[in-house]
Amino acid sequence: MKGLQLDNGTIKRFNSIPKNFGNIIGGFNTLNDTELQEFGFYDIVTPSITQSQELGAIEWDSDNSVFTYPVQNKTFSQTLAELKAEKITNLKYSYGSELSKTDWIIIRDQELGNTTDSSILSSRATLRSDCATHESSINSKTTKAQVADYSLPNLM
Repeated sequence: MKGLQLDNGTIKRFNSIPKNFGNIIGGFNTLNDTELQEFGFYDIVTPSITQSQELGAIEWDSDNSVFTYPVQNKTFSQTLAELKAEKITNLKYSYGSELSKTDWIIIRDQELGNTTDSSILSSRATLRSDCATHESSINSKTTKAQVADYSLPNLM
């Protein structure tokens, strides 16, 4: 239960449920949910959103007796091409960071004329291939929302 109250159709905000309210002096914040609802205090439901959506201003949902936020589609100032380029830059940064963990081995082996362990070479090839696959997938998106909602892999 949050610090919002519905009072004659107006939403009033409180930092938390007050200790004193109306004619109750002390202990108001210990009332159960049903008792708090008698004074207009209801739960807040925050809907899940994607990267291409945002929450609007809090509203009263009379059908479900909760406060909630409307979900709205974001308006992107960048073009589709700019969004793709930004997403691909972030993708390549992540894969580059992962590849950099073994760069010293590659450089050392080249400098010393050693043969690099095949498991390291294979791992690096897989990273490059995965990166290319994700880049291709991003480039295949046809809307700004699809690009914004495309989840980059978590390599850490």
